[in-house]
This record gives sequence, structure tokens and C-alpha cells, in this order.
Amino acid sequence: MGGSLAAAFREGAALLAAAQALVVTAGAGMGVDSGLPDFRGDTGFWRAYPLYQRLGISFVDAANPDHFEHDPAFGWGFYGHRANLYRDTVPHAGFALLLEWAGRYRLDLFVATSNVDGQFQKAGFAEENILEFHGSIHHLQCTRPCSERIWDNSETFRIDEATMRSDHVPLCPRCGSAARPNILMFGDYAWVGERTRRQEERFRQFLSRQSGRRIVVVELGAGTAIPTVRAASERIGSLSGARVIRINPREPQIQRPHLSLPCGALEGLSGIEDALSDARG
Repeated sequence: MGGSLAAAFREGAALLAAAQALVVTAGAGMGVDSGLPDFRGDTGFWRAYPLYQRLGISFVDAANPDHFEHDPAFGWGFYGHRANLYRDTVPHAGFALLLEWAGRYRLDLFVATSNVDGQFQKAGFAEENILEFHGSIHHLQCTRPCSERIWDNSETFRIDEATMRSDHVPLCPRCGSAARPNILMFGDYAWVGERTRRQEERFRQFLSRQSGRRIVVVELGAGTAIPTVRAASERIGSLSGARVIRINPREPQIQRPHLSLPCGALEGLSGIEDALSDARG
């Protein structure tokens, strides 16, 4: 560990120990230490899904709502495979550290993430304190949509990885049309955003209750390609008394007085925890 990184870990520990509220913001890089792909660029996407490279399909092409209208078995090939992957994935130890800090320092806690994988819920974070900007693969909606209804994804998918097609297409219980994940996709005009809007309202209420308090934002694995999470971190960081700890191995830049940690999510969280332990003696 370089000296500068060790000093940054100590600075992050001091910020956390003095905090009164903790906001966790997370992008795809948060899941990398759990073994999840982050789809960084077409190369990263094709490494996870080589068939799509042979077909000339990018991540933007695969995450297109048109598939559910015209060929839902192909649409569910990608999203069914991801649903299975996320269900089988065990959240890495960094998730538990964040929960432990909230308990240890009696911090009000909220999560805001662009991830659709449900890993924060799986790790034990309270559902009512999570904002999923882009929805969740664990919830479904009608493709048309015939209504604003959103329901749990309890479907089972078997994927033919030679064709990336699902043997099963969930149906809308109201109209019988194909169902799709309640995820905001690229070029999406049919996403039912009501669940996320309710989460956004709870997040606004949370932040209003923290007015004048020392908020620490721990941002994990959020890149600039889709800047939703970084923008949210910086917006909160502009509040009086708030500080952002940006943990990112490739794009850690953030202006002072905020803190940049050029490392992966688990390494950054573990480094802060080690510094907290040293400070406690």
C-alpha cells in the first residue's frame, strides 16, 4: 500500500467517525468484488457475453426494450441470465462493513444505486432505505404497459447460451402480453417508474431530515459513462457539512474538500476499516 493511499484511508476513517449520517452511492463497480461483470465498454460486455460479440450486439443493443416487444425470448435471454447470476451471487464483505459502520457510529443510512441487481437488499440493507435509479431486475412490469402495475420477479429462467434465448417468457397477469424487467433501458419509453419515484421521495425525506448534520457520502464504483450516481454524490456533497469519499480504481477524481480513493470498492472499504481499527487502538 502506498503512503498516500494509507493517508487517504486515515482521512476517510476520520470523516466517517465524525459523521452523523451515511449515504452510500454505488455504480456497477460495486459488484466487481463479488464477481459480477461491470460491462465497462463493449469489450467488458463481450467478455461476459461472447455470443453477443459474434452477433455484433453491444450492451446498448442488448439492453433495448424493443426485444421484449418483437422477440421476448431473446430479450429474456440477456435479462434472464442476469437474473440467475444476481440470485446466485453472494455480496462481498464490503456490504457488511457499510452496515457495521452504520450500527457502530449510529448513523442514519440510505443507499442510492444505479445497479439493478438487488445486492444491497440481499446483503441486509433495509428495502425502505434504498433508491434504485434504474429499477430492479427482481421486479416485473407489462411490456406494453397496460397499467402501472409492478410485481415481484419470481420467475425461473433456463437460458440456451448458444443462442442467448430463454425457454420461458413471463406474461402480464392483467393482459397476457409479455412481461419485462422493471428496468430503465436504453431508449426506453415504456418503463413504469412508479416504484423508483416512491424511492426517490423517501430519499428526499431522508435528506431533509439530515439538514445541518454531518453527512458522509461513500461512493463506490460509479463511472462517468452514465453519470447518474456521481452527479447524486456531488449534489449531496455540496450541502453544508457534507463530504464525499469517492472510491474508484479508474476515475477517482473529485475536488477538495472531498476525498479520492483510487482503488476498488472492497479494497477502499477495507482500508478505511483498518484505519478505524488503528484509531481505536
